[in-house]
Amino acid sequence: MNLLEKEQLIKEKSEEFELALPEDVIRWAIDTFPNITFACSFGAEDVVLVDMIQKISPSTDIFYLDTDFHFKETYETRDQMAQKYGLEFVRVSPKLTPEEQASQHGEALWTIDANQCCNIRKVEPLTRILSQYDAWITGIRRDQAPTRANTKKVEYDAKFGLIKFNPIASWTTDDVWNYIRSNDVLYNPLHDQNYPSIGCEYCTRPVMPGEDPRAGRWAGNEKTECGLHK
Repeated sequence: MNLLEKEQLIKEKSEEFELALPEDVIRWAIDTFPNITFACSFGAEDVVLVDMIQKISPSTDIFYLDTDFHFKETYETRDQMAQKYGLEFVRVSPKLTPEEQASQHGEALWTIDANQCCNIRKVEPLTRILSQYDAWITGIRRDQAPTRANTKKVEYDAKFGLIKFNPIASWTTDDVWNYIRSNDVLYNPLHDQNYPSIGCEYCTRPVMPGEDPRAGRWAGNEKTECGLHK
C-alpha cells in the first residue's frame, strides 16, 4: 500500500471509526495490518488495551520501552499482567545503559536535559522497534493534554512512517476506569496514590487536587511530551 492509498484509507476510516467501539477499531486494525504492534506503558489506558487485545488477538505483539528508570510498581504490574494473560511482553531497551549514559552525558541527565534523556531512553528505542512493523496501536486520549486534543482514532504517523491507531482517543478518564472495574483489569497501584500519569521514576510526581492530570510529568519543566507522539 503506497502513501496515497494509506492517506485515502485513513480519511475514510477516521470518519467511520469516530463512533465505533474501541474493540471494533482494534479488530479492524489487526485484520487489515497483521504486522501490527501495541506500545504499552502499563498505565491505566494501556492495561485496558492489553485486556482488549488479548480478547481479540492474543498473538499480537505487545512491547514496552524499558528505560531502566521505571517505578518498582510499574515492573510489578508488568509481571502480574504477563502471568495473568500468559503473555510475554517484548522488552525494548536503550542502546546506552544508565551507567554509560551517565559517563557520556553526565549524572542525572534528566535534570540537565530532559529531552535528550527521553530521546536516548524512549524515542530511539521506539524508532528502532517500530521499524519492524506496518502499524501500531497506542492508548492516547484527547483529554489527556492539549497536545492530544485533535487525535484521531486512525492517523498517519509521519514521524515513524506508520499507520497509528488510537482506539480510545474519545474516551474520558471515567470511561477508562469503568472498563478497568467492570473487567477486573490489573492496574498500576500508583494510580491510587495520585499518579494519574506514570512515567519514569525520576520525572514523575504525584498530582495535587486541582492540578492538570499531567502536571506530575517533568514538573517544573515546560516539557509535556516525551517525544513518542507528535
